[in-house]
Amino acid sequence: MASLILQLGGIMSSILAMCIFSLSMSISPGPVNLITLSTGANHGLRSAMPFVAGATIGFTLLLFLIGLGLGGIAAEHGLFLDILAFGGAGLICYMGFKIASSDPEIEIRIETVPSFSQGFLLQWLNPKAWAACIAGVSAFDLVGAPSRLALFVSLYFAICYLGIGSWAVIGEKIHLVFKTARSLKRFNIAMGGGLVLVALYLLFQRLA
Repeated sequence: MASLILQLGGIMSSILAMCIFSLSMSISPGPVNLITLSTGANHGLRSAMPFVAGATIGFTLLLFLIGLGLGGIAAEHGLFLDILAFGGAGLICYMGFKIASSDPEIEIRIETVPSFSQGFLLQWLNPKAWAACIAGVSAFDLVGAPSRLALFVSLYFAICYLGIGSWAVIGEKIHLVFKTARSLKRFNIAMGGGLVLVALYLLFQRLA
């Protein structure tokens, strides 16, 4: 009986650690969350959710594949990581420009809203997402442990969706503060400029 209690305690401790790791990685500021925040402020919560879903599915699929061994293959090819760095920085800069130059009027063309595919692709081109996946897989010793990997991916999916989605909720509330087109335009420029700075930082980290 005592051994069963200890075993259950170990499982619960592991699940708690996985949840804390997932939450801290999902809710911390980064390019995906900045784009989600801006989308929520400009277009509302509902319009931001396809991007949130794409980013969540993209990340958890990447996490699953790295748990199956993709991370080790990628680490052996420096050129692959370079392509990720430059491709990711380019996509982040592009989306930053789109946000900074977007029309702050209430009626906004649907094509200016970040899409599901952009959210998905951004995670796969983001070296930080790869690093987070590799760190999680290594920290919880998930390679060769399919049941623990499935548990971690399932927990991460739910927490990641809620974590990124919370930025869309905050963005929608921010819209109540920026009630004029001029103030919203300034917000868009700040968010877009911040994304460009993030992209340059990622490139600097890769080239350093």
